[in-house]
Amino acid sequence: MKKRVVITGVGLVTPVGNNVEDSWDAICSGKSGVGPITSFDAKDHKTQIAAEVKGFDPSTVLNPKEQKRTHKFISYAIATADMAIKDAGLVIDENNAARVGVITGCGLGGLDMVENTTLLIEKRGPSRVSPFFIPMLIGNMAPGMISIKFGVKGPGSSVATACAASTHAIGDAYRTIQNGYADAMITGGTESVITPTCVAGFNALRALSTRNDDPEKASRPFDLDRDGFVVGEGSGMLILESLDHAKKRGAKIYAEIKGFGMNSDGYHMTAPSPGGEGAADCMEEAIKDAGVEKQNVDYINAHGTSTDLNDLSETKAIKTVFKDHAKKIKISSTKSMTGHLLGAAGSIEAVFTALSIKNGIAPGTINFENPGEGCDLDYTPNKSINMDINCALTNSFGFGGLNASLLLKKY
Repeated sequence: MKKRVVITGVGLVTPVGNNVEDSWDAICSGKSGVGPITSFDAKDHKTQIAAEVKGFDPSTVLNPKEQKRTHKFISYAIATADMAIKDAGLVIDENNAARVGVITGCGLGGLDMVENTTLLIEKRGPSRVSPFFIPMLIGNMAPGMISIKFGVKGPGSSVATACAASTHAIGDAYRTIQNGYADAMITGGTESVITPTCVAGFNALRALSTRNDDPEKASRPFDLDRDGFVVGEGSGMLILESLDHAKKRGAKIYAEIKGFGMNSDGYHMTAPSPGGEGAADCMEEAIKDAGVEKQNVDYINAHGTSTDLNDLSETKAIKTVFKDHAKKIKISSTKSMTGHLLGAAGSIEAVFTALSIKNGIAPGTINFENPGEGCDLDYTPNKSINMDINCALTNSFGFGGLNASLLLKKY
């Protein structure tokens, strides 16, 4: 018999706050984390704005020596894992280390390490490359360093499915516990790639907003005047446990993970299937896995990137799945405030969804002024609302048509 899985701890570092409380307060109050890029000189780029993490202090989890050899995306992951472990009150020691695992998602890892090291080789030769180049580059160092830092010895892996990476990671962790391979999992995602090549690359795809003169209004999912997403950075981590394990130690429970769906569009390198068929099938799979009735889904934290293609196809997918009930569901895109954290997006949105259920609040979608063509559902415009949320979906759809949906339920 498969085990029930619950969320007992959460941690956040986001463009709107360096902990869970500040991030959640900002999301509920409609605060934007988007501003001019400060991490590099973006004056020659079409896009000069991003959703950067502000004032993060790595010394909370790393000593000075460790900081020098640890990339930001790994620092964010360690910090949020530390928050989540403490929030859950989970003790990891020699008695249970082999029954606690870590699975995280990341899209691009330490991209700036490639940029800077390539220039270094050209200027000063290959002998000048740092021995920490590779460890600061590869995405799997996030779960690797978490396991080292906290003495975790159970199942571990790293997921790289672009914008769906951390939702896939959470789904994998959920199934790992469900099938009895671990009692608890540290899971989520991390990303920090606000770099020249990242911005130039997404500009080449015409995917980013160029609303440089009004950064806080740039991310506007489902709005008529949306012109692309805003790249963000940060991390979200969750502690998942089997219900029996959580109850045995008296842990608080944010929500239960009831269902997980994953599939592929099989359609296009960067565009979603136009009718939202892949996204619809993915949500259907999560709902079926959860064994809940569709009319019991109250809220959806949408992928909602603020691009023409995604927002329309996701809207079509929701209408395909829920039919008449689609009009009754509160939907929001918290990316309107955080920007798009790429491989970490799904993890912070899973945390926000769990907090929505726990606190009875559906966050608003800010900058929603006029509905985009075909975007005719209730996107919770501009202000969060208090409501009872029993079941909620959170969606993540990655380049290459790789989709993931989680269904969370009030415990």
